[in-house]
Amino acid sequence: MSRSAVSLSTQNQMNPETNMFSCQSFIFSLTLLAAGFNLLSSAVPLPSEDSIMDNSSDRQNGSTFLYFAYGSNLLKERLQLKNPSATVYCVAKLKDYKLVFGNHKGLASQRWRGGVTTIEHSPGDEVWGVVWRMNMSDLESLDRQENVKMGTYSPVEVNVSASRQDLSCRTYIMNSCVYAPPSPQYLQVRSPARFNKSQKYGFYQD
Repeated sequence: MSRSAVSLSTQNQMNPETNMFSCQSFIFSLTLLAAGFNLLSSAVPLPSEDSIMDNSSDRQNGSTFLYFAYGSNLLKERLQLKNPSATVYCVAKLKDYKLVFGNHKGLASQRWRGGVTTIEHSPGDEVWGVVWRMNMSDLESLDRQENVKMGTYSPVEVNVSASRQDLSCRTYIMNSCVYAPPSPQYLQVRSPARFNKSQKYGFYQD
């Protein structure tokens, strides 16, 4: 066995937490990918021709915007608590990005006590999420929820792929992200545990 192989084997044995974190992230990524396909084939409402035209008209006059959620705002009840205008537009995927867990400057919040999601550029990967249609009146509230003024997240415009069209959406990317194991509390909200068929769309906690 080469010296480099021995060194690598020793590092892996000495870092069980790192290995566990990598395993958790891999398993969770597979879960999300499977959930994306399941949701597309379920009763999730897809945009009709009329809704596409309505949305285009509303966006042109500046009354609405599209928001691509990939984290805790997949939970409808959480998003609508402070942003009542949010309605599901469709499920979509963001190409050439991947989902990662971490904290802004390595500081975990008192609420989550662990890593939360962000996205980073990664050619060939993809992130599944939900596109919400929202009134411009909720834009400030959404920015506040993502701690934009504090510098935790920055808003960006991304192009996502839905079943019938590509969409330009607002989303958020963490600044100064330091990777960290996922927060157990956060995973309960973020995980697409089951589809709520009693409502138009929604994830909810176990």
